[in-house]
Amino acid sequence: MDLPRRCLAEVLGTAWLVFGGCGSAVLAAKFLSDGHSGANTGLGIGFVGVSLAFGLTVLTMAYAIGHISGCHLNPAVTLGLVAGGRFKAIDAVPYIVAQVVGGLLGAGILYQIASGQTDFSPIDSFASNGYGSRSPGKYTLMACLIAEVVLTFMFLIIIHGATDARAPKGFAPIAIGLGLTLIHLIGIPVTNLSVNPARSTGPAVFAGTEALGQLWLFWLAPIAGAVLAGLTYRFVLEEPKA
Repeated sequence: MDLPRRCLAEVLGTAWLVFGGCGSAVLAAKFLSDGHSGANTGLGIGFVGVSLAFGLTVLTMAYAIGHISGCHLNPAVTLGLVAGGRFKAIDAVPYIVAQVVGGLLGAGILYQIASGQTDFSPIDSFASNGYGSRSPGKYTLMACLIAEVVLTFMFLIIIHGATDARAPKGFAPIAIGLGLTLIHLIGIPVTNLSVNPARSTGPAVFAGTEALGQLWLFWLAPIAGAVLAGLTYRFVLEEPKA
């Protein structure tokens, strides 16, 4: 498949990931009876629902566009696959640009829907990532850095292992989708969970200057974790080539 078509698939897939995952957090995580009393109806999906939503976006897109672009949807995944010898370095920049465009597209669509509610404020409730005062659990910068590096590392180990030639065929999307669900269950209280610079960039653009000021962490940490995982799998876990 030619590069422009693959990049278009990455735009669409990343837009779906951001719209579906962040949309579940913004629109459905805590569903209120009305905008005045703030009474909780008990219909919200909570952390578990949001975690499943992120996992399901990757699972569905893996089957929809995996055969077209490989379904990276994430600059950290792309660079982790380059480090693991699974993807051409020359194609990394076009993929990353496409993923960021997709993240902005998904966040933009979500903003148009969410802003239709009275008193909506993207600064406080747009699923952006953060540390310190912007962390859901008020975790420190160091705690958030460690969480993002470790959880991205494990996510890339899952991706490399599930797509290894020795792995059972046809099940990789399920393992990867469930892996993303699991790391969201762990990481949402810490940073709102990124492990994906494109997912972080889209909402941050709409959430204001403070979110943008913390965005550097959600590029640095996922990429560091992903590259380390790619190198680990390539030189430690992968079967040596004859």
